[in-house]
Amino acid sequence: MNTILMVEDDFSLGMGIKFALEKENYKVIHAKTKTEAEKAILEDRFNLAILDITLPDGNGYELFSDIQKVQDIPVIFLTALDEEVNIVTGLDMGADDYITKPFKLRELISRINAVLRRTSNKENNDTITSDEIVIHPDKMKVYKNAKEIDVTKSEYKLLHYFMNNGLQILTKEQLLEHLWDIEGNYIDQNTLAVYMRRLRSKIEDNPSKPEYIQTVRGVGYIWNKKVL
Repeated sequence: MNTILMVEDDFSLGMGIKFALEKENYKVIHAKTKTEAEKAILEDRFNLAILDITLPDGNGYELFSDIQKVQDIPVIFLTALDEEVNIVTGLDMGADDYITKPFKLRELISRINAVLRRTSNKENNDTITSDEIVIHPDKMKVYKNAKEIDVTKSEYKLLHYFMNNGLQILTKEQLLEHLWDIEGNYIDQNTLAVYMRRLRSKIEDNPSKPEYIQTVRGVGYIWNKKVL
């Protein structure tokens, strides 16, 4: 049985989520404050955490950092804040998904199932090489010309997906669904464009004339190099 830490200060909403998840055979620990959550993370082992952003004694971003120091588990942010900057902040920190209120419980359960499926699959530890770019999946490290490139978790996931699908056209919807297990309409596609610009700025010699990640107008993108 997977155990979930659910941090939500709205008691009624929290109990509703807890009840729904327990019907799906999840064990749920409901914390209503950052302090309660920090205590729980030291006392139990969890498979996933659902974190509300706004809490009475802090915020979900701070709590995310605290949790990652103790347990390396996937995290879904749960919040009423739906501005792009908040979405990018959560994903940049390493969150595995992001859902905004109001939402349907079946949608949340579907997101949880998808995140747990993905994170339970062990990545191939062999290096992935394409021209000057090398990925070490076991360490989530990226190198270009033998020099390490500093990438966020979301940028790494995006790059890894491209290189695993070298010379194949990937639609924007495919990229969004792979990265965050969501349909494209749940997150503004401008957010994906932000990540594309930032990733290109790190791996391309000339980001304005990319050689690795090229745009296929009206469709999506393609990793335009052979992958070994």
